[in-house]
Amino acid sequence: MKKVFPNAAAALADVVKDGQTIAVGGFGLCGIPEALIAALRDSGVQKLTAISNNAGVDGFGLGQLLTTRQIVKMIASYVGENKEFERQYLAGELELEFTPQGTLAEKLRAGGSGIPAFFTKTGVGTVVADGKEVRVFNGERYVMEHSLVADISLVKAWKADPAGNLVYRKTARNFNPNVAMAGKLTIVEVEELVGMGELDPDSVHTPGIFVHRIVVNATPEKRIEQRTVSAK
Repeated sequence: MKKVFPNAAAALADVVKDGQTIAVGGFGLCGIPEALIAALRDSGVQKLTAISNNAGVDGFGLGQLLTTRQIVKMIASYVGENKEFERQYLAGELELEFTPQGTLAEKLRAGGSGIPAFFTKTGVGTVVADGKEVRVFNGERYVMEHSLVADISLVKAWKADPAGNLVYRKTARNFNPNVAMAGKLTIVEVEELVGMGELDPDSVHTPGIFVHRIVVNATPEKRIEQRTVSAK
């Protein structure tokens, strides 16, 4: 099966639909699939549920889809750095399912591994546990969390081969491997496409079995979320 597509728009064209759940890799602006997010915005799809650690910043990353009101629900860990995210949530215009970061990562990993739910101590006794089953194991209380599976996962990697084997670069790895696993259909944006056999098998972070489509964006913006410099 040919996995390489000419651009992000082509990779999304026949698969994105209104009302889908979309999982997106990245942490802030680090390791986000910039071209795929922009193409998703341009596709005009509506009523999306987005699973991501946060929603980028105003006007970039997933923040673009908040501005265009294409997202109706966020499953996320962090609202900061995006004023429109905060405004829509506080105004009751955006549904938000707050999830601790570690729990969010495990919900995605579990979904990709075929595990429907798991128990964790994180969130016990807080609003995170409201409405969820709580059990006692060895005298300690644990809350049950359901796993996450997305209709489509959008992932950013550094390198890929035509089979979809992926290598991430440093902290840009973040949520991307778990997001890749959790998608029924996973589309990956890479900076470099190498030939078959060029990737050291021991260096592969995500095997190609999880990847369905690949697009190359050799010159991403890689914006810096916050820049702090000395006075001198």
